[in-house]
Amino acid sequence: MAIEWAIEEPVVAGIAAHAARGIPGVARLETGVGGLLRAWGRSKWQQAKGITPVATDGVAVRVDGESVRVRVGIATSGHAQAAVVARRVQREVRQAITRDTGLTVDEVSVAVLDIEPASTS
Repeated sequence: MAIEWAIEEPVVAGIAAHAARGIPGVARLETGVGGLLRAWGRSKWQQAKGITPVATDGVAVRVDGESVRVRVGIATSGHAQAAVVARRVQREVRQAITRDTGLTVDEVSVAVLDIEPASTS
């Protein structure tokens, strides 16, 4: 008897969101218009299943078998270099998904959608 298993996209998105939020210089996860629609659909699906929605706004995930593609939208702090923060998000998200799921991460793309101004005080 074959045992099949699946790790659903909302689970992977939650792992990615948690990893990205933990990076110094990430002010918040940021969604574009497409992200808003995906988040709304995901939360309705989770509500219908009786699952407490995980805050994954700003993260889009595609699971295909045992491989994953992730897109993370972030806003960075004006006190950090956006490119450095984005590379770290990319690395940490990849490591967290692999560590927590065992899935192969084919791609993590990070879009810096906003940079919060640095305070002058």
